[in-house]
Amino acid sequence: MTQKHLLKISVTTTAEAEEAVGVAMETILGQTPSVYANERTKTSVVSVYLAQFSRWTPNARAALTRELQTIKSAGLRLGSGKISTQRLARENWAESWKRHFQPLEIGTALLLRPSWIQRRPKRGQALVVLDPGLSFGTGHHATTGYCLAELVRCRRRDQCQSFLDIGTGSGILAIAAVKLGYQPVVAFDFDPESVRVAQANARQNRVAPQLKLARKDLTRLPAASARKYDFICANLISPLLVAERERIKNRLAPGGTLVLAGILKREFPAVRRAYEQSGLRFVAGQTEKEWRSGTFRFPE
Repeated sequence: MTQKHLLKISVTTTAEAEEAVGVAMETILGQTPSVYANERTKTSVVSVYLAQFSRWTPNARAALTRELQTIKSAGLRLGSGKISTQRLARENWAESWKRHFQPLEIGTALLLRPSWIQRRPKRGQALVVLDPGLSFGTGHHATTGYCLAELVRCRRRDQCQSFLDIGTGSGILAIAAVKLGYQPVVAFDFDPESVRVAQANARQNRVAPQLKLARKDLTRLPAASARKYDFICANLISPLLVAERERIKNRLAPGGTLVLAGILKREFPAVRRAYEQSGLRFVAGQTEKEWRSGTFRFPE
């Protein structure tokens, strides 16, 4: 039986530190976090929703407190770093998110909307229906939005293009790729809850048969890969992107496109340098708020 309530664990921080805070919360609590950015106050609230209250123990709180101090010591502007908890009904949680998620258009090719808004796509526009869940990713974050825009920009209707989504989260990029005509489409994530949610989202969008989803750990994949992809998105933390650059590059086809996202502005130069040293060419980028994303090309 599904529990009627969720326990919301939140940390109030800054846009600069939200990624580091999210990684700490996911590591300690084993749940993919969500981020809500308040433009008026310039603060970010990173939250995890636990169905099992027993996972929020004194030891877990102490571990999170230590990690927040480590983040602050590393030089990131943590902000208040306040930890708060709230017990809320599942239906109240779902209703609260309806205020924040509106339809999102990526050019004339793609429309993303939540299920409670009955907006029709324009002629020739692919539709992705996605609701916020305990694992998030709805396209509104700057880094996800850049990946979606690049998927649209790089699609060649007269060509067969394969796509690999590393760190799929809610499955939004992989689902959009199928809708845009990429095939085959493969996606994986280390978090089992993310994979479960992505599979449910794929079924809702009727693309499950065309999408291969799995739980995998990037760091444990073979260094080399016989399978190459025309387009790869890797929306991961910067240290992982740098450490695993050869594994990622070895899955990119000659002439292929690699989009890296989820990178803080101050960390991007090191990421760019690492991939250029691996033989990739930087071709485009975008900065939004504290985030920087980049597109690389593998010479043929």
